[in-house]
Amino acid sequence: MPHRQNDLPLPSEVTPREAYLSRRELMAGAGASLLAGALPGTAESAALEYAPSPRYSTTERQNSFEEASTYNNFYEFGTDKADPVKKAARFRPAPWSVRVAGEAELTGDFTLEDILKPHALEERIYRLRCVEAWSMVIPWVGIPLGDLLKRFKPTSKARYVAFKTVLRPEQMPGQRIAVLDWPYVEGLRIDEAMHPLTILAVGMYGQTLPNQNGAPLRLVVPWKYGFKSIKSIVEIRFTEKQPPTSWNLSAPGEYGFFANVNPAVDHPRWSQARERRIGSAFLAPPIPTRPFNGYAEQVAGLYRGLDLKKFY
Repeated sequence: MPHRQNDLPLPSEVTPREAYLSRRELMAGAGASLLAGALPGTAESAALEYAPSPRYSTTERQNSFEEASTYNNFYEFGTDKADPVKKAARFRPAPWSVRVAGEAELTGDFTLEDILKPHALEERIYRLRCVEAWSMVIPWVGIPLGDLLKRFKPTSKARYVAFKTVLRPEQMPGQRIAVLDWPYVEGLRIDEAMHPLTILAVGMYGQTLPNQNGAPLRLVVPWKYGFKSIKSIVEIRFTEKQPPTSWNLSAPGEYGFFANVNPAVDHPRWSQARERRIGSAFLAPPIPTRPFNGYAEQVAGLYRGLDLKKFY
């Protein structure tokens, strides 16, 4: 079940929305570069220039920045929901590079600026569903993952895309404990990775990602459980075979490779049929979980003919 929100920072310790919106206008007026001025830590980030994407955005009520940045699963900083915001200040998300490898014509090491430079950022308001039966609605800023992957010209052997999180136990104290086999790894089928709903996020709420939310680069796959949305990515690898994934390796009977939100498939220790929206009234009843987290119309065709109870 979700952990309680103990010892969270005061609202005054988290950047207010008004402050970073003002900062965005100031930086845009000064012709600031995409990530110029980004500071490590949890309270200051650079504003981002982006275009809203209503085609993909939900109209549901958004969670507040405080809710989205102080209640997180990011085991690299600890297993409690409050650990990331309390323990991520020492993490340094710049400079940053990503290795591209495997079944593609163009591979190598690329800086974050190399990866983002040709692309225009979009803001998409997505629901993110956690396997522990809670959810949030967050305005993410990023680029379609498929647009990026096409630049590397994957070969016909590239059936999957694997991702790896940075390994820095000196900055990420959760990695000093064998909760998982570090570094964190995840993967998607290539058609899932190329789907226009899948984005590579560099920001949220108009600013660069806070450390506790996966700075500087994370995946967002809105029809899957949150553990598929790997954070602080340092490697993208095109593979012919299905890649290993951290939670599936750790507990294969509880966490499948596909991890599509499916109210008909319960976690062995709790039901997935209903969920609680973070920030809802304390006594508000849980809401029904929707197949594919409400994105069935867009993505159900990816799994036509696949037994979603067997391939959970």
